[in-house]
Amino acid sequence: MPDAKSSIQKAGFGTTPDGQAVDIYTLKNSKGAEARIMTYGGIVTSLKVPDRNGKLADVVLGYDDLASYVKNSPYFGALIGRYGNRIANGQFMLGGKTYKLPVNNGPNSLHGGPKGFDKVVWKVAKASAGTNGPQLELTYLSKDGEEGYPGNLDVHATYTLTEDNALRVDFTATTDKETVCNLTHHSYFNLAGEGDILGKELQLHSDFYTPVNATLIPTGQLEPVEGTPFDFRKPMVIGSRITENDEQLKFGNGYDHNWVAKKSGSKLDWVARVSDPKSGRVMEVLSTEPGVQFYTGNFLDGSITGKGGWKYQKHAALCLEPQHYPDSPNHATFPSTVLKPGETYQNTIIYKFSVK
Repeated sequence: MPDAKSSIQKAGFGTTPDGQAVDIYTLKNSKGAEARIMTYGGIVTSLKVPDRNGKLADVVLGYDDLASYVKNSPYFGALIGRYGNRIANGQFMLGGKTYKLPVNNGPNSLHGGPKGFDKVVWKVAKASAGTNGPQLELTYLSKDGEEGYPGNLDVHATYTLTEDNALRVDFTATTDKETVCNLTHHSYFNLAGEGDILGKELQLHSDFYTPVNATLIPTGQLEPVEGTPFDFRKPMVIGSRITENDEQLKFGNGYDHNWVAKKSGSKLDWVARVSDPKSGRVMEVLSTEPGVQFYTGNFLDGSITGKGGWKYQKHAALCLEPQHYPDSPNHATFPSTVLKPGETYQNTIIYKFSVK
């Protein structure tokens, strides 16, 4: 039989309530892995990778139809911007001016506001199957003042399903006015494709994390993970300490915190590994970003019915979101998220799958 080739196919996926057509692209590499990505929110609706026996399973949460994503989605599989994570009290100062953002997470602004990049229809700049695997390039122009942010921000997000079973996301962005920019990807992963993630093992390449207050805004401190439930420097079962009597875990209702990425000199470095002992699937996360948000699906409560009728209970999946630290515009000591005219924002995230 001839060798399989990578491919990319387009199909209609409905229309938004305001009449915009949405398409879905199916990316397949020559090894049989498959990603489905729609133009609404740049959302990865499914991601199928093999287990140790070669059996494929969908390892991300989501819905079977567009209407469900539009109606109620906790950022399943989406591209996140203009600012990933939280900004305290929905405001920040830049260039001597205070910018006020709509709040959508208690007193704070989360993931770009009520209509962030996860809730807009992206344009397709390129869809092709090359030697590196199928690739889908999406673009979006976030206009000056959108969700309170300054500057016209021209964003490009390119998904590649590589031949070594990695889903790679490359972001670039430029602006015509000084602004802040922090983009990320928000898939909810469950390497077994069922059950919960408490028995999975996690390793984080980090010696420090950023503790938060009761509204999940960083205090500004970097705390050592040593001697805390936040120490994942060696592989640990995720559920082994998640219910400990720890103030930070209570604030997050579990893990919902940013870890400081430990860099080894390479701009693109590994930040996390997750393994599922039962299926043998392993996911390694590589990133150029200074931090990674680890979230254990604490606010899933069984009220959402996802693909195939699966009711998503608490801890049904985990998120690993490489990014700058939450609320960076309000913390001068954090790595800056300021983007100026003439500069190009760049960010690469790789979710690489293997088995053991």
